[in-house]
Amino acid sequence: MADKILFVDDEPAVLDGYKRMLHREFEVDTAVGGEHALNVIKDQGPYSVVISDMRMPVMNGAQFLARVRQLRPDTIRMLLTGFADVDSAMDAVNEGNIFRFLTKPCEKEVLAKAITSGLVQYRLVMAEKDLLENTLMGSIKVLTDVLSAANPAAFGRSLRITRCVRHLVRKFSLPTPWRFEVAAMLSQLGCVTLDSDLIQNAYVGKELSPEDAARFEGHPQVAKDLLGNIPRLEAVAWMVSQQLSKEPLQSVPQGPVSAQEIIFGAKMLRLAVAFDNLRLKGASESEAVEKLRLRPNEFESALVESLANMKSEDSSMHLRKVQTTKLQVGMVLQQEIRNRSGMLVVAKGQEISHAVLIKLANFASAGAIDREVMALVPV
Repeated sequence: MADKILFVDDEPAVLDGYKRMLHREFEVDTAVGGEHALNVIKDQGPYSVVISDMRMPVMNGAQFLARVRQLRPDTIRMLLTGFADVDSAMDAVNEGNIFRFLTKPCEKEVLAKAITSGLVQYRLVMAEKDLLENTLMGSIKVLTDVLSAANPAAFGRSLRITRCVRHLVRKFSLPTPWRFEVAAMLSQLGCVTLDSDLIQNAYVGKELSPEDAARFEGHPQVAKDLLGNIPRLEAVAWMVSQQLSKEPLQSVPQGPVSAQEIIFGAKMLRLAVAFDNLRLKGASESEAVEKLRLRPNEFESALVESLANMKSEDSSMHLRKVQTTKLQVGMVLQQEIRNRSGMLVVAKGQEISHAVLIKLANFASAGAIDREVMALVPV
């Protein structure tokens, strides 16, 4: 797909001039005014580069490009401005909202060079996004599969926490949702260093010895230390480390992710963990939300209220008894699977993955588990 460029101005004649000037080198679209441009981006995007005039009625160029950043954060944004608006343009650049500003009148060579630089930057951004969302996510999937084999209870909990965080991300329309979901997926990674009975007792709220309690409460820091060896996961590691803390969030890592975004992610993860704690102790979803409402010093009310209408995983699934050998990826177990000696093989609530299928097939072929289990089956 060819890279598309969008010019935005309140004067159609100016836009026609840009299109005539650059149509041989770039695929150029135009839009009159900010509101029209936002609709064009939604309907005809994505655009690699968006270039806007500064002085426009209703919504000036800096305001419009700030909206573009929210709508399409990967798009490279540039501002065209007259000398009288240089100070405000510089402010917009310094705030990190705009890649470059160009002064008017702008010669064709200067404009073409700026667009080319913008396209190079856009391709770098998209390559980085591909690395994060595909290559890195593939590595994370391996980590979670290892967790599912080493500690089924911890892995089952991480899946429940992830579903909760994913719901919150959608409710708040957060950018780069992968960071928050990865933090949830890896939130229980530190549990690989703990005994399975200790983890199970801690999850259901049984009283632990001071030594065991300290070991369990240290699992978020263990996960942070493990994840610290993976580039680009600094923000994720910090969010994971804060999941059990009741202290004010501070010492946010510096990097490409804003402190505000990281802190909000940590708040979501804390809430998801607390919600799952209550569910494990027997509370229904509505009862868990009501109990969380009574803890306003710990959890933001807007986040808690967003859990009130979380769609239950069984709303689009049927509960059925399924032969172990006929389980499929995407089904969700509704009972624990233990071997003949009582060892937990797969936890209740765990979604069946390819790795889990292989694991269950090995146990089933050895006659070490029941032939049928209760599972939620997608409609």
